[in-house]
Amino acid sequence: MSGSMRKFDFALLNAIQNNMRNSFMDKLMPKITLLGDKGLFFIFTAILMLFFNPYRNCGIACLTGLMCGVIVGNLIVKNIVRRSRPCWINHKINMLIEIPKDYSFPSGHTLAAFIFATVVMHYDKKFGIPAVIIASAIAFSRMYLYVHFPTDVFSGVILGIIIGCTVVDLLDYYLFT
Repeated sequence: MSGSMRKFDFALLNAIQNNMRNSFMDKLMPKITLLGDKGLFFIFTAILMLFFNPYRNCGIACLTGLMCGVIVGNLIVKNIVRRSRPCWINHKINMLIEIPKDYSFPSGHTLAAFIFATVVMHYDKKFGIPAVIIASAIAFSRMYLYVHFPTDVFSGVILGIIIGCTVVDLLDYYLFT
């Protein structure tokens, strides 16, 4: 990572820590980030969709997108980039959650949340808007909790949208026609 990018990342993280940390947020952010743990909330919700005909295609697309996200983001990109987490570098922050052991780039929580939100938004905007709000809250929680750099989170958003759109386009064209 370039020196100026690292300075930007730490400046934003430290601004969050110095200006937004409070007891309410310290209790809320770990709960929000739990929604993205291992993608279980998204997987469970997608499986539930399979049981309702109007949402079956959405559920299939969500599960397909989440599998792609694990392969691309967590298995390939994280292990190629091998970026340290901010909490591994700066030990002065009071951590509110257990320190993750895997690499930082891209944010897997953010990636899964935005794959899910992108797919749901494609199939049903009424549910897509809350999905985007939840995804955004999860993304912010990763920075608030000091386990991801802003560029990890931004990359998770972009990659999540790309994977979500690609899966939807391919499934709509080849499977759901």
